[in-house]
Parts: sequence; structure tokens; C-alpha cells
Amino acid sequence: MAHIIVVGNEKGGSGKSTTSMHIATALAHMGHRVGALDLDLRQRSFARYIENRIAFAEHSQKEFPTPLFRELPEVDRATLGPEENPMDHRLSAAMAGLEAEADFILIDCPGSHTRLSQVAHSLADTLITPLNDSFVDFDLLARVDAQTGKVKGPSIYSEMVWNARQLRSRAGLPPIDWIVLRNRLGPQQMHNKRKMGEALQDLSKRIGFRVVPGFSERVIFRELFTRGLTLLDLKQIGVDHLNMSNIAARQELRDLMSALRLPEVEVSF
Repeated sequence: MAHIIVVGNEKGGSGKSTTSMHIATALAHMGHRVGALDLDLRQRSFARYIENRIAFAEHSQKEFPTPLFRELPEVDRATLGPEENPMDHRLSAAMAGLEAEADFILIDCPGSHTRLSQVAHSLADTLITPLNDSFVDFDLLARVDAQTGKVKGPSIYSEMVWNARQLRSRAGLPPIDWIVLRNRLGPQQMHNKRKMGEALQDLSKRIGFRVVPGFSERVIFRELFTRGLTLLDLKQIGVDHLNMSNIAARQELRDLMSALRLPEVEVSF
């Protein structure tokens, strides 16, 4: 069966689509078959990223390792049972279509609470939650005492992940490997960075996730989107000499892929 990676966070702007695209294409570059679903049916940022990649490959007449993207199929409501949710049916059909063709299926969730996102979290073998290095984003995971800085308890998103874990446990499935990805780590605001790190480590022990560094704030990520490219494609488009920022970004991706500890994956780029 395919290993299911879910990228989820109920807050927009945390870098979910950039993270999803780089992980999916990194796996494809390493020779794995990768399926892809975008559950944000309105914005479709991950879907657009892959569409841009396919269009650029056709225009440039080059081949780029690309995830196999599938839209959620429409469903005839007349065929559903009285208690069957149409969104559940659409997601199940898309997953079934990819299972036979993929070693990994990466699901990008919307930055809000939806039925599709809730169900996807219960399917996750690996759950990746990108988080900007800010207590505004941290509030999604836990409530913090303003006076002491201590974590008071889990917040709405953590509770949803807990419910997903309970569903998997009752179904006899392996536990979710939950990873919180610290994105947009900058060289400044060292005091805030330290406080965020301490709070995340404290919370990780209480509710069970791993903390790994993600991507720094870099202009290149925004520039690559329109062509559907990633850091691993630069040499193929003629960028022979990477600048220091690009080299550092590539190392960040390498470190991330190693930290995910995905089955049968040896990082080789």
C-alpha cells in the first residue's frame, strides 16, 4: 500500500503548498512513484503548481520528474447510501485510483477546517504541519499563558489530530508520525525564535509530535511557482552555478527529507 503523507494546518500562509511540492518532487527525483491530491478545492495552489510544471515542461520540451496529480472525481448523489457523505466518497475514489500507481500519496489540505481535511488527517501515515515561527501560528496548536509563557493546553488543530489518531487506533492502523515543520526561520528575532523553540519542545512532549526545521524565507520559492519548478530542477534549466542562498535552500530540503524518515527513502540529491 502507498505511504500517505498529509500536509495540514488550519491556518493559511504557512507554506503548505511549497512544502508539498518540494517533498513530492524530491521523492519523484529519487525514483519513487508519487501521487498527489489537493483538497483545497477553491484556491488549488498545489494543483496549480503541478499544472505550471507540466505546462513549462511542454513549452521547454524537457522532462521533469512530476507527481501524478488527480482531481477529486465528481459523484452522482443518487448512487450514495443514506448515510454516505459525498466528500468522503470523492476522496475515497481518488485514493483508490492512486493506490495502484504510487509508492507515496501526498495530500495537501486547505488552510481551514473542512470535512475533506478531517478525513485526510485520519488517513495519514505521516502528517506534516508547517508552522511559521510566530506565536500567532503557535496558537493553532496550543494555548499559552501570557504571563508565564507556559503551555496551558492543546488548541483546535491539535484536538483534530488527536481525534484522527483515535480513529486510526480503533481501526487497527499504525499511529500517525506527526511532524511540525518550522518554516520561515529568519536570522533576526533570536529571542522570539528561542521562545518558540522552547514552547514547541514542551508541547511536543505533551501531545506527541516531532519538531524539524523547514524552509527559510527566500525569494526563490515565489519565483519558482509560476514555472512549477523546485530547487532540484535548477541545473536542468541551465543554472549551473548556484548562489549561496540557493545552496542553503537545497540543503534545507535535503535535511527535511532526511528528517521525515519515510520508508524505503534514501536521500540522494
